[in-house]
Amino acid sequence: MSHYDWQKSSYSGTAGNCVNVAAADDGTVKLRESDEPGTIVTATPENLSTFIRGVKAGQFDHFISET
Repeated sequence: MSHYDWQKSSYSGTAGNCVNVAAADDGTVKLRESDEPGTIVTATPENLSTFIRGVKAGQFDHFISET
């Protein structure tokens, strides 16, 4: 397994459930949750940027279930 220099989001708290991000040598971006460090998502910077813009624009709000 490759070694990545993981960075924790400044918006994450100290009680877990943190998002970590790392830049890979091949130009991709790696993402993981601190409570599942073995599960890593790989994206290109362009695709990640598009996804983040979609989240901010509310394009995925229909996935949230209200209880």
